[in-house]
Amino acid sequence: MPTITDNLFLVEERILKACQKAGRAREEVELIAVSKTKPASMICELYASGQRAFGENRPQEIRDKSAVCPEDIQWHMIGHLQKNKLRYVVGKTALIHSVDTWELAEAIQTEAEKRNADVSVLLEVNIAGEETKYGLCADETPDLAGRIAGLSRVHIQGLMTVAPFVADPEENRFVFRKLRQLSVDIASQNIDNVNMSVLSMGMTNDFEIAIEEGATCIRVGTAIFGAREYQI
Repeated sequence: MPTITDNLFLVEERILKACQKAGRAREEVELIAVSKTKPASMICELYASGQRAFGENRPQEIRDKSAVCPEDIQWHMIGHLQKNKLRYVVGKTALIHSVDTWELAEAIQTEAEKRNADVSVLLEVNIAGEETKYGLCADETPDLAGRIAGLSRVHIQGLMTVAPFVADPEENRFVFRKLRQLSVDIASQNIDNVNMSVLSMGMTNDFEIAIEEGATCIRVGTAIFGAREYQI
């Protein structure tokens, strides 16, 4: 039975093939190993194989795992973020992927001021318009980006989306294409304190398509760690 280290290497092979197909360098795509619900021991095992970026859905998991894992791990907050949990992630994460309201951005600014920290964030966009998912409508994203740009401690680095779970990953190509076009449109506005260099899109089921459409950051959990375990 393959180990999670074996799985990591297989994912790396898939990333490399997708980059080659798209005419991109492997260095253009960051792999975030989504370790939500998985123990710190698994994270340390992948760390020993060279993986440094890990994604979590719950702030408390970042708090608990960062206390026992190597200090140079780059933690990514990829799940919905409540304002009362900001103390667990502000100043402790490389990137918050899930900013989708002015209120959350303002709360991050307040927490960052307390901690004298600068916070890199992505705006989460619900490109597919799924009612069950968080995220901005594409049309309202540029206005929110312009508003957040005025916050001194919050720095927009790009966009994120969670595409629908589909049987055929080709069905999500239009989602990734639309997110990339939105990032181009926002970048063309040349808003101070707004960078569109990061496109966080693509997961286990569809990351090759996302890479072909310009993803700079993919979030892969199941293909590395296996099925997630949930507490009942």
